[in-house]
Parts: sequence; C-alpha cells; structure tokens
Amino acid sequence: MDRLKKIGKVKTFSSKEIRSSRIGIGFEKLDRDAFEPEKAYDKVAATGAKFVRIQSGWAKTEKEKGVYDFVWLDSIVDNLVRRGMIPWMCLCYGNGVYDEYARGFFGAVGCDPRTEEAKEGWVNYVKATVSRYKGKVNSYEVWNEPDGVWCWKHGVSGKEYGDFVILTAKAVREADPEAKVIFGSQCMFSLEWLAGVLSTGAADYCDAYTYHNYFPDEVKLPPSVQAAKALIHEYNPAIKIIQGETGCPSRSDGSGAMYCGAWTEARQAKFMARHTVTDFISDVEFCSYFSCMDMIEALNGRTDDAASYKDFGYFGILSATFDKNGKATGVYTPKPSYYTFQTLASVFKEEFTVTEVPVMISAFSRPSPRLLSRREMEAGSFMRAGFSRPNGSKAFAYWYPTDLLTTSFESTITIESAVKGTPRLIDLLDGSVY
Repeated sequence: MDRLKKIGKVKTFSSKEIRSSRIGIGFEKLDRDAFEPEKAYDKVAATGAKFVRIQSGWAKTEKEKGVYDFVWLDSIVDNLVRRGMIPWMCLCYGNGVYDEYARGFFGAVGCDPRTEEAKEGWVNYVKATVSRYKGKVNSYEVWNEPDGVWCWKHGVSGKEYGDFVILTAKAVREADPEAKVIFGSQCMFSLEWLAGVLSTGAADYCDAYTYHNYFPDEVKLPPSVQAAKALIHEYNPAIKIIQGETGCPSRSDGSGAMYCGAWTEARQAKFMARHTVTDFISDVEFCSYFSCMDMIEALNGRTDDAASYKDFGYFGILSATFDKNGKATGVYTPKPSYYTFQTLASVFKEEFTVTEVPVMISAFSRPSPRLLSRREMEAGSFMRAGFSRPNGSKAFAYWYPTDLLTTSFESTITIESAVKGTPRLIDLLDGSVY
C-alpha cells in the first residue's frame, strides 16, 4: 500500500443499523453453558452481524419428561432480536431422560433419538420450541454435523439422517407453517452421504441446505459447493444454499478443526476475509462465521470426566479466559478478526449481486515496479469476484491464494478498470481505505 494514499477507514454499522445482510456469526454451545452471553451481546451487535446461529439444547430444556424450561433460551433469543440480529436455530442434541446412552455424554451431543419413545419426545420438544419462538425465529436447522461421528455417534448414515429430517420437518411445520426448515449441516462434502439423505425424499420438506467449511485452502471450496448444489437441485431446485459454519483458530495450541496448524491471529483474519468472499462467489443466501467467542469444543465430552470437555477452541473473534469449569469468561477482548468481521459486514451490507464488472488484473506478467526481484503474478493465479448494488456501485475483490500457514505474500499487481468514478482500495483485514 506504500504508493497509495490512505484516506480513512470504512464506516462500521451495528446490526440494528443494517437492514439486510448475508453476514452471520455463530453463538453456539450455550446449551452447554460454554460462555456468558450477557457479556457478548453488545460486542457482537457492534460487528454488524445479522444472522446468528444458536442451538436449542433439548437436554438443557427438558430435564423432566414433558416439562420444558425455556427461560435460558428466551433470554438469548430476546437479546439478539432486541439488538437487530436474526437468530436461526439448530435443533439439537439428544436427551438423557429418554436415552441412557445419551446420559454418558456431556450435553448429549450426537445422541439422536433411537427408540419410539425418544422420537416421540423429540417431536413434542420440536413442536414446543417452534411454537414458543413463532414470530422471533423463522428458520430451523435439523441437527449439527450429522455426517460426522462426533455428532451422529452410533455411525453416520445419510438415509437415517434423511428420515430424521422428515420427522423433524413435519413437527416444525405443524407448529409454524411459515417456518423454514434447513437440512444438511454437512461438514465432509461427501456426495454419497448427501445422496443417501436425498433418497429419502427429505428435500421435499426443506427450504435450505447448509454446509460447513473447515479447509485452510479456499480454492477447492466453490467446486465442492457447486457439486452439492447440483445434486440437491436434482431433487428440489428451490432449495437455497447457506454456509452454516466456517472458521479457524487464532493459535496453534487448542482443539477443534485444523487445531494442529500454525495459526495466528493474523492468519485467522485472512482466513475470514478469503472464505467469506469465496462463499459469496458460491452465491450463498448468507454465511456464518464460527465463532463469536473462544470456547470449549465440547463435542466428545463425557459427563463423568470433566477434563474431556475442557478442550479449548480459539475460533472466536473475541478472546476469553476460562474458569475451572471450562466456561469462557473475562472481558471478551476483540482480536484482529473482530475488525475484519466489522469491515466485511459494512462493505457487504444490504443488497448486492455477484456479477461481472469491467475490472481486470493484467493478463501479462511484467516486472514489479517495486523491484521485488520477481515479475508480477499472472491474472489466472488470483481468486477474484465482482459485485454490484442496485444503485450501480461496483466492487472487485481479489487475492492471491497462498498457503495461509506457510506464506505471507507480497508483490504488486496491475489492474485495469473502466468503472465510472474514482476507485478506492479497501483492505478488508482492517477497513483501511486508500
């Protein structure tokens, strides 16, 4: 940026100030008391996040058969809505009052209802939940990562999950005919598993499909999404595509997806910027970053072994300390990714479309004017996308997709633009405008 003039910073907006957006964030694991939400609401709202993914917590809500205590979940939903955010709810997990096997796992994670009594209990719980939040929550996702053995513990099966989707979708629609049903929450991008789900007819009961993305390399993401979309649309062309979870740690000594990588706070911010724009290239309805907070992973914890669920993950845009029970506490301090998230929410707020724009990276390699002892990279080496708004404004996003964990790339680039007006260059990492 050293030959450009910095003229300011991108103006940021709170969630309440943004009418519509495709930017969302995760507010999960409160069914397992992973953090203190009261300390997080205002800081998350200040990012401009619009869609907020929460989890319903069957085991926490129904501790006695047929008796529901929604007080904890009421508070979450009401606080998010009050601040201009749109909660969407993942219906999960199992419940030890119906299943002895589920009692052994912290939060009954991955213990889907197996007996007829448990399935009836699940249906009743889903109806009670959807009825309670009618008018506040409009979209319900069926389970979390059912294609992973950590969340479908007795062994993954696309067909089995598809039948479960139908059972749940019928309960959702009975309680609120206007509610949207989301299936998938798929993290492995297996077409075989997805085909098994779709073979049950589940797509006829659903409005959207979610995928999760935990790959350091964003280049292979659009082809994977397009393949899944093509298969789904063979069964129901009306189904929308949502990125339901993606993120990376900000340090290398934690737990969770990609936990052993050489992650830093700067690499986390780069991951966020790259993957958010890549999701837009796939033209998702919205995308969700995991997560708002450093917190325990708590996917394989056992109730008789507290150490098993003190597996700390550092995926948050807010850092935290942990108490003796593993709960994220402290003052919740913003990381660099927090400001990247704010910038993305601001730049991509309101309505936009993915489109071609009259901007191009020079097709010819030429010596770098900064004399970096190399020639400029050729146009085909870059990831790029064009965007436009109804008012005619346009944007062109580009980056060189280096290996995040090994390379910090520096070079020059020659761009030609025929867009009317004076171009501005925005650094999505910190909102600087040149």
